[in-house]
Amino acid sequence: MDPTCPSECIYNLIPSDLKEPPQPPRYISIFKATVKDDMQKAKTAMKTMGPAKVEVPSPKDFLKKHSKEKTLPPKKKFDRNVPKKPAVPLRTDHPVMGIQSEKNFINTNAADVIMGVAKKPKPIYVDKRTGDKHDVEPSGLVPKYINKKDYGVTPEYICKRNEEIKKAQEEYDRYIQENLKKAAMKRLSNEEREAVLQGLKKNWEEVHKEFQSLSVFIDSIPKKIRKQRLEEEMKQLEHDIGVIEKHKIIYIANNA
Repeated sequence: MDPTCPSECIYNLIPSDLKEPPQPPRYISIFKATVKDDMQKAKTAMKTMGPAKVEVPSPKDFLKKHSKEKTLPPKKKFDRNVPKKPAVPLRTDHPVMGIQSEKNFINTNAADVIMGVAKKPKPIYVDKRTGDKHDVEPSGLVPKYINKKDYGVTPEYICKRNEEIKKAQEEYDRYIQENLKKAAMKRLSNEEREAVLQGLKKNWEEVHKEFQSLSVFIDSIPKKIRKQRLEEEMKQLEHDIGVIEKHKIIYIANNA
């Protein structure tokens, strides 16, 4: 039997669905992340927080005529006798040999580094994480104003205003005290209290006498109104008499 041909079997006569082989995994370069980072760095290096900050030229330094032309050096007198290069050493000339220095440069440099003062970094600030760097001192972030002579001193106009407010408050307090003295309470003496009490009782007797003289039959509106008025006056007088009799000490407002 030929090994390349399938063996004869009745199941081979049944049609079967063809299965597509699975696709191989997609190729991904191992340098993809490195290339992506390099491109991002190149992009962020070009970003700025606005136009480039350069010094504005002074109006006095305007462009003048022939100012950009190159100036030649001053003319020198040519002398042919002056040699252009140093002379060649003679055969008999020998260099100085055997000179050595006893200085230990390693220890000297190490001592200079240890004893030297560290260089302070220049203060800078950055607007954002990938922004440009700028000096802190001319930016206004350094509190230079605290070094002024008048720092922390109250201005003159505020002191003057506070004095005016204080004077106005004193005048107002003085006016209130004077009004309180004028409107002070006055105590009634026993003689005055007794006189007031007797006067109220006399008024009540007069009103009561008038009330007793009313007719028995109240058959008209004017009679009803008069009776109500007399009853109210008697009630008010009884209330006032009760208040004065209840309180031995009475104060009244001094409106004089």
